[in-house]
Order: sequence, then C-alpha cells, then structure tokens
Amino acid sequence: MAMTVKDVAFRSGFSTATVSRVLNSDPRISLETSDKVRRVMAEIGYSPNHFARGLKTSRSYTVGFLAPEFHNEFFMGIAQGVENRLREDGFSLVICSSSERSDQEQSRLQTLLNQGVDGLIVIPSGPTGRHFEAARLRGVPVVLVDRIVEDFSTDAVLVDNINGTYQSIELILLKGITRVGFLGGNQSLTSARERYDGYRRALDDYRVILDPNLVRFGDFHSQSGYTLMKELMELSDPPPWVFVSNYFMHVGATRYLMEHRGSLAVVPSIVSFDEMELTFTLGYCRLIIRQPIRDIGTRAAEFLLSRISTEFVGGPRLARLKTELISHAID
Repeated sequence: MAMTVKDVAFRSGFSTATVSRVLNSDPRISLETSDKVRRVMAEIGYSPNHFARGLKTSRSYTVGFLAPEFHNEFFMGIAQGVENRLREDGFSLVICSSSERSDQEQSRLQTLLNQGVDGLIVIPSGPTGRHFEAARLRGVPVVLVDRIVEDFSTDAVLVDNINGTYQSIELILLKGITRVGFLGGNQSLTSARERYDGYRRALDDYRVILDPNLVRFGDFHSQSGYTLMKELMELSDPPPWVFVSNYFMHVGATRYLMEHRGSLAVVPSIVSFDEMELTFTLGYCRLIIRQPIRDIGTRAAEFLLSRISTEFVGGPRLARLKTELISHAID
C-alpha cells in the first residue's frame, strides 16, 4: 500500500500541514524539522511525486477551481483557503476564470476535466448548472461555493446571507431609523437574492413598509454601486442609511459619496456586506457583515476531499457558515 502524507505525519510526530510545508520547501520550517520529516519519508518509501502517485492510485492529485473572475478579492480569498487545505493532503490547485459567462464556464469545465482533475470547486457564473453533469458522468465530484444553481444538486458551501443581512437591518431599525436604502445585485444569484430576502424580512418583522423607491438592483461591480448610490442620493428625500450588497458595490458607492460630499443633502451611513480595506476610515461605513472567507474555502476543500477519498458517499450536503456583524460608532 502506498504511503501518504498522513503516514509521514504519524511516523514523524508532526502534523500533515507541517509535512506538506516540508514538501513545498516552506521557509518557516526549521532545518531540524525538515531533516526529520525527510528521513521518515526515506524510511517508509514515501514519494511526493504526484505523477508517480497518480500511476498507483489513478488520481492526478489536482483539483480544479473555477471562479467568475480573478480580480475579485473574495473569490481569491476562498481559493487560498481551498489551496491551504488541499496542500495538507498533497493536492495541487488549478484555477480558471469563467469571465462571468456561461459559455466560458462550460469551456473551462471541459478543459479541467480533460486535464484529469480529481474534483472541482466552482463559484457558478449564473443560476443554471446542468452543464456540471459532465463532471458527474466522469465520476468527478463537484462542490459549489457562494451560490446554488438550478438543475444540479451537489455539495455546497455558503454563508448565512439572510440572517447576516437581517441582523444588520434590525440593529438600524432598533435605533428608530426606518428608511434604509438597499443596493442589490443580480437577483438570479443566490447570494444577491438571499441578502434582499434578509432586508425584506427585517422590515416585515418590525412592521416597516418597504418603500420601492429605496431599493435599487444592479450587479456586484463597482460601477453599479456608483450608479445606484447616485440614484438614491438624487431622491427628494434620500435615506440616512444604505445597505450595500457586496465589496465592489461598496467601493463604487463610496466613490460617489466622496466625489459629491460637498453637495449631498444627506450624508448616508453605509452597512456593507463584505469588508473593504480601510472601510471605517472613509467615514461612511458604520456596519460590516464580515464573511469567513478562508473558512469557506477550507470547508469546500474538506467536502471535496471526503468525496474524492469516498470517505463520504451520502447525498448532497449544504454548509452555511455564520457571518460576523461589526459595528462602528452607530449611535
């Protein structure tokens, strides 16, 4: 039977993470530790060569990660969490972008499958997922992250978008403020739809009538945030608080407020789903709904590894991770 990273860890007395760092020549590992781990590898005949391991196990020891875009810090933060966890079990990560297009997503999916990946972690570009059946037909497990799709049921990892949003709006309503604007993303996407649901539920529970004039939908990009904030601020009675549905919309909305701060009739406070660098120093954001980005990646990787190893063969699993509400001077 082929030796594994776990075998090396057991024999050496170190964790699998430490063994993985030795294999990757991590500078944080001391020479003494590295020498001991490598001696154990030689003693038990462990080979870190992925190709050689693949010949013995019919695996490539690679996992595909398919994201809508590369420049999104949230997506790449998840990818880092995935890679950190996969590395512990000797797997490598191959990253592709769908450019937020379904046809490109299908093309990249086929590319990854043709390269022989052992599993796929996907942040879907849209609401449909029938094309992911191509992976299932090849026996390649798929884990979805951040969004659920139609026509394809599989393991998925999301955050609790509804309650995260609800808690933030509730806190504002408890301060006696009932006019809260909402800047939302494409409602065909799970995360965008659930955040709007959280907003509506909080208003309903506190018997606040939803004002459609305070609700604007666009996409999850900076220009959309800029344009939608402009529309709200040009109302005859702008809302004193505005919920912004993601990081990039927050960037755009903040840019508008900074450019027009001298002419605003009302300077709104922002509640942001996602955290941006130096958020509180900009003077507009008062509440942040922080997502556990690395933990999302870690959980997705663990779901996938359990499928690859057949340690878990049950039905689709759904993990919803808690968000954290962070406040700053909202009184």
